[in-house]
Amino acid sequence: MENENGADSEQMIQAPTPQTKKQLTKQSFWELVRFALIAIAVVIPIRVFIAQPFIVSGSSMVPTFQNGQYLIVDELTYRFENPSRGDVIIFRYPNDPSKFFIKRIIGLPNETVDIKGGEVTIKNTEHPDGFKLEQPYVQNHSNDVFHFNVKSNEYFVMGDNRPASSDSRYWGAVPKDLLVGRAFIRLLPVNKAAILPGDYKQK
Repeated sequence: MENENGADSEQMIQAPTPQTKKQLTKQSFWELVRFALIAIAVVIPIRVFIAQPFIVSGSSMVPTFQNGQYLIVDELTYRFENPSRGDVIIFRYPNDPSKFFIKRIIGLPNETVDIKGGEVTIKNTEHPDGFKLEQPYVQNHSNDVFHFNVKSNEYFVMGDNRPASSDSRYWGAVPKDLLVGRAFIRLLPVNKAAILPGDYKQK
């Protein structure tokens, strides 16, 4: 197409010369390096300090969590606030910190936990006579008779599948410094995807 002066107004595209190709390749390489460095700078702090993935292994949290489910764990919240009763947490096993467990917080620091069969009673300064714990997340109850005084800066945890769970009934409370974080997102399976899966707060 020509303009009024007869000059060709179309923009022409030419094949790159070998020298141009070399310059483009070099430029693309450094762009890729820069992108990789930015990605590393963003992803690694998130991975180390904010969130990390875990895969559920075993049946101790059935029916809330099934074996093989993929979770993203929030490692940031507990840096600014204390864990709450009912939170589903990931922590390092007190008897072997190289292992990670997933359980639910039942007793808070300085509380007393009494278990009789499937019934759990919590005593604290607010409820010196105790209150019954609501447990809609438990389908399989156990026949335990158990009494435990939770120390300061510790948490009493139990699995939702009580007969199949190794938890604070057997090896004691979890020190706060062994907490990794709370179950924040369930990614897989897709039909079970959820934010704060299993989270329950008693009214």
